[in-house]
Amino acid sequence: MASTISPAAAAAAALASIATPTTLVGQHQLYTRIRLATPADVPHIHKLIYQMAVFQNETHLFTATESSLATTLFNSPPFQSFTVFILEVSSNPFKNIHSPAFLPIERTVLVDHVAADPEAETFKSGVVNENDDDDDDVTVAGFVLFVPSYTTFAGKPGFHVEDLLVRECYRRKGFGKMLLSAVAEQAVKMGFKRVEWSVLEWNVNAIKFYEEMGAKVLTEWRVCRLTGDALEAYGDANY
Repeated sequence: MASTISPAAAAAAALASIATPTTLVGQHQLYTRIRLATPADVPHIHKLIYQMAVFQNETHLFTATESSLATTLFNSPPFQSFTVFILEVSSNPFKNIHSPAFLPIERTVLVDHVAADPEAETFKSGVVNENDDDDDDVTVAGFVLFVPSYTTFAGKPGFHVEDLLVRECYRRKGFGKMLLSAVAEQAVKMGFKRVEWSVLEWNVNAIKFYEEMGAKVLTEWRVCRLTGDALEAYGDANY
């Protein structure tokens, strides 16, 4: 099933939902940041993609390596080809990082409890701040990977979201919406017409979430894919 959303609508909805948090008894502040990925994030991206394959019951299709990601994801400027946003969380305010191509998006959210992160050490962020040191308690919580697309009917570009994942212990806190809204906001800034992605038919929670964001689920469309031997057969075919 394909989903599509007007970038302006998604960005407006995201901005409308953001307010200065008021801490209540028993609540905790959690600092979040969305930033551009760098080659140093490849080990985390690789693990996140594998977690997505596990969730989708498609580990048999997972052949990506850290090397293949490193050699393909960062060959073009951001937003002109494959682009990855990294979602980070911290119990303390973030220190500034050097990011001229994209101003990181920082939000403070209130949570009723801070869930234990069994993989906190594995997903410890290696980003270096402007003081040239690491932020010790910054953890990678999710990512979104997207690429430029084109809508011929409108004669304008858009973005196609290939992957979106928030790690299990950080779900149901609005972080998926933050990541998708960041893509939509960037599309608006660039004058793009559309943001679209696919969703599995059995993932009813995701479908409901996307519809609540304003996306239209296009049930009349089907995904067509040419891969593996079927694709390789065209390498020597006479057609």
